[in-house]
Amino acid sequence: MTEAVERESMEFDLVIVGGGPAGLSAAIRAKQLANEAGEELEVVVLEKGGEIGAHILSGVVLDPKALDELIPDWRTRDNKPIYTEVTADKYKLLGPKGSMGMPTFGFPPFMHNHGCFTGSLANVTRWLGEEAENLGVQVFPGFAASDVVYGENGEVKGVVAGVMGIAADGSHKGDYEPGMELLGKYVLFAEGARGSLTKQVKAKYDLEADCDPQKYGIGLKEVWSVPADHPEFSAGYVQHTFGWPVQDKDGNGGGFLYHFSEGGENYVSVGYVVHLNYKNPWLSPYQEFQRYKHHQDISKFLEGGKRVAYGARAITSGGVQSVPKLAFPGGALIGCSAGFVNLPRIKGSHNAMKTGMLAAEAAVEAVREGRQSDTLDAYETAYKDSWVFTDLSQVRNMKPLMSKFGTMAGAVLGMPDMWLRYLFGFGYLPTMKHEKPDYAYLKPADKCRKIEYPKPDGKLSFDKLTNVSFTNTNHAEDQPVHLIVKDMELQKRSEHDVFAGPSERYCPAGVYEWVEEDGKEPRFQINAQNCIHCKTCDIKDPNQNINWVTPEGGGGPAYPNT
Repeated sequence: MTEAVERESMEFDLVIVGGGPAGLSAAIRAKQLANEAGEELEVVVLEKGGEIGAHILSGVVLDPKALDELIPDWRTRDNKPIYTEVTADKYKLLGPKGSMGMPTFGFPPFMHNHGCFTGSLANVTRWLGEEAENLGVQVFPGFAASDVVYGENGEVKGVVAGVMGIAADGSHKGDYEPGMELLGKYVLFAEGARGSLTKQVKAKYDLEADCDPQKYGIGLKEVWSVPADHPEFSAGYVQHTFGWPVQDKDGNGGGFLYHFSEGGENYVSVGYVVHLNYKNPWLSPYQEFQRYKHHQDISKFLEGGKRVAYGARAITSGGVQSVPKLAFPGGALIGCSAGFVNLPRIKGSHNAMKTGMLAAEAAVEAVREGRQSDTLDAYETAYKDSWVFTDLSQVRNMKPLMSKFGTMAGAVLGMPDMWLRYLFGFGYLPTMKHEKPDYAYLKPADKCRKIEYPKPDGKLSFDKLTNVSFTNTNHAEDQPVHLIVKDMELQKRSEHDVFAGPSERYCPAGVYEWVEEDGKEPRFQINAQNCIHCKTCDIKDPNQNINWVTPEGGGGPAYPNT
């Protein structure tokens, strides 16, 4: 029997779990409404990263639509968080030895990036954090929410956060803190893709009963600093590519490259996304990314520069048909906790911010009416009536088509459907379904070709552990492992023996190893201190045998300028 833990509690009107764009936009909007009406509204934001922005990874091209609505004067401020406007916008089909430009004039207008900004989403998030605090929001970084608090009737009442000082063996160290219960009239979950508490509430309230399985990709990225006189640098240049190196017989993927200037420095953000419904267990998203940088259409932008940051993060990609029920008794899902990424645009921040704002508006109105802990149906309705729903609806068939027919064929088949939905609100195809979750696509290793990857050259490509050092990742060593293997025998019998240990390859940080010693069975080793919180293992393990839970607050990556 588990020993009951006595905790102090704090009460708020609105508790927001996650200090990313969605959570901070919700907090800002809630305080704006309260302050404009001269009302008191207690709002708290909990962020597990050591500071706001520490866990934010994106070489972003930001559609400013939501930011314009949230803070209309941001463009005129001296400290505006992003200022490199997109000046050139290219799509390319890559092959092993060349490329072909795509006719962007044939794309629907929403696929063009002019009017958007490129730069650091981490810095945008830090700026939003300052704005929230200026409005009176209590922002607690390094404060990881580790459990949900439920009321007598099964409603969400709050979360447990700030548990510290538990040793790896479960004993309490000298600095042990049991954490606090932060209770709210409403709790908004803004944990990003595959949030640990979000998984709990989805299961408890069966929020995914009427939607398709959520789909994911793993996005890997490096930021490079390039000289001021670099011949290929052009601030505001945006390039998206597909077709190589990931091949359709193995999976789907695509790359991006964004140029921006900040603080007198010129940066190139280069990244690659591998869809996590890939089939070949020998595929390594990290190695595909390293290979990608050697293509002549990518390398020419990096040569002469130096890598200054690296990171990886799972992103949602299921689209409108994978959005779960958003509201439940006492709480709601916002941002990538629900999954609002527009995959063809490779954009989600604008939708994350807007859904945070919509949920905040519904919660503030409910509090004004004297309500609490009920279901915010007004938020669900507002989402269906918003431009977020339109944004996702127009591209609803692109991901299913690419999964079924391959990247190029899927894009060709999907383009007229996007045009029709943009012009008339309906397409020539019905809404296609995502038939199964990503982990179910993996084939046995003996049914797939083994992929041999070139060794890193130390100039354009790097080994995994060297790159992890550029994430500034740190976890206290003496704490419980936050990557829980439910059945170690199953891991050996299936993940290793059938699928040849894909965890060693899908993890972008060297967390998992199958260690082979003379005369002994292979041993599954978990280097939890390397974890950069990408959540890929939680999504792609073929038996769903790995559960990612929240480590001690403040741990994980500390992305500098990403």
